[in-house]
Amino acid sequence: MAFAANYAGAAPAREEIDARPGALLLEFGVAWCPHCQRAQASIEAALRRHPELAHVKIEDGPGRRLGRSFRVREWPTLIFLSDGRELERLVRPQGSEAIGEAIDRLLTTKGPA
Repeated sequence: MAFAANYAGAAPAREEIDARPGALLLEFGVAWCPHCQRAQASIEAALRRHPELAHVKIEDGPGRRLGRSFRVREWPTLIFLSDGRELERLVRPQGSEAIGEAIDRLLTTKGPA
């Protein structure tokens, strides 16, 4: 799976995210957000090096349960999950280097034994 270009209006249930095996990058934001727009090139560049990483782009806002369950307050928020467990998050990331380093840590982290 590669970079997701569009925000999904229908978010998966939190239980589905928590039960999902393997590495996952959740991105919360909205298309009209200038911070989200600026971050897209950096997110895409970092993900280009890791096409095996699942990237789910979720449209967030008032009343959106998935974002609230992750306590998302600013956009974009990137949440790095391994086997449904949050390992790291970046809020309004600046540049692809920090995103790439977080992806590297995610992909090299072993789950509980």
